[in-house]
Amino acid sequence: MILNAVVFGYGSHEAAWRHPDMEPTAPLTLPHWIQCAQQAEAAGFDGLFLGDILCLQDRPEDHPSEALDPFMVLAAVAGATSRLRLTGTASTSFNHPWHLARRILSLHHLSAGRAGWNIVTSSYPQEAENFGWSEMPGTEDRYARAEEVVGAVRALWGGWDGITRLADQAAGRWLDTTPPRVDATGRFGAIHGALNLSPAPWDRPLLAQAGSSPAGLAFAARHADQVFTVQSDMAAARAFRDRARALAAAAGRDPDEIAVLPGLIPFVAETAEAAEAELATLTQRLNLDHATTKLERFLGLSLAGLTLDAPVPFGPGDLAPNAFSNSRAHVLLGEARQKALTLRQLLARFAAGRGHLLVVGTGEQVAGVMRQWVEAGAADGFNVMPPLLPQGIERFGQLVPTVGRI
Repeated sequence: MILNAVVFGYGSHEAAWRHPDMEPTAPLTLPHWIQCAQQAEAAGFDGLFLGDILCLQDRPEDHPSEALDPFMVLAAVAGATSRLRLTGTASTSFNHPWHLARRILSLHHLSAGRAGWNIVTSSYPQEAENFGWSEMPGTEDRYARAEEVVGAVRALWGGWDGITRLADQAAGRWLDTTPPRVDATGRFGAIHGALNLSPAPWDRPLLAQAGSSPAGLAFAARHADQVFTVQSDMAAARAFRDRARALAAAAGRDPDEIAVLPGLIPFVAETAEAAEAELATLTQRLNLDHATTKLERFLGLSLAGLTLDAPVPFGPGDLAPNAFSNSRAHVLLGEARQKALTLRQLLARFAAGRGHLLVVGTGEQVAGVMRQWVEAGAADGFNVMPPLLPQGIERFGQLVPTVGRI
């Protein structure tokens, strides 16, 4: 069972920053990230996973939207850890592949071969505006660009295959031969040269990807070592993993090379009642205006005029294709329709985990769900998203008996 600790700001819950135990500016300081990383390593996690968004999100006056560059954070964290895989997010839409190739390899060297790249295409329209685009391209266009960027990054890394770093001081020879020039063109522009950093002595960095659309999953099947997916139903998760493995085989890969990791939101405590109380505490602190605006963005639907305590009138069939988050919107509205959720309940569910698997209970209960999913072929592990940071990582390690033992 592969377990990554997903560390983004204050925690996975939208109201985490308002928790009475939270220092509101903690994620802008290095000690916060060091503490998260060291607790994750001590708890037995395999990796640390940092997300990123290249814009101020909706209603930044009501909710923290400032964010540090994840690769700068992970470079600092590398010196405070020894075992964790350190995976950072970087967009193929707004980064040139030459910069990406060196930036990721730099972390790889500084961490002694522990770097990972979470490949995203970005989705917020504000991100497009920040980089001078009139609009965010559709899903197919963004993944076509991602294919070109990732291909160029891998070519730059691969350009060093067979090149030996001699570092021979007596003979005055650094390399046995000059790396060949890489020629690549695409929507990103062009490359005509070599990367000035070799991956040696390490294997290439790990590649992760989080798209669940048909284009995203096909892309992941060609490139990803780990696939981060939004799933809340075990049967649907098993079908998703089966598709991912079949597509990997069709792309000429061994299906066992690709690990499918659903997101898991664990509200865990000594008793189920205490876990429920912690969820309730955060739900009470939720800014409904902020949550509504963000949910509208995810769904691509207006919620104006709806009654908070009436059942949500929409289902997955009401969704139109959008450039933002189609797969997650289907999961959220599918759950709302299945459970007859009111808008207030859907907002609370969205705020707690944005469609990811939400488990509230004791450590044994959480571990039982995780084992059940893995044994059923619905997951190869989980991207664990503690609702509060850093205390949620430590509590998970203390109470959930799965960590470090499966």
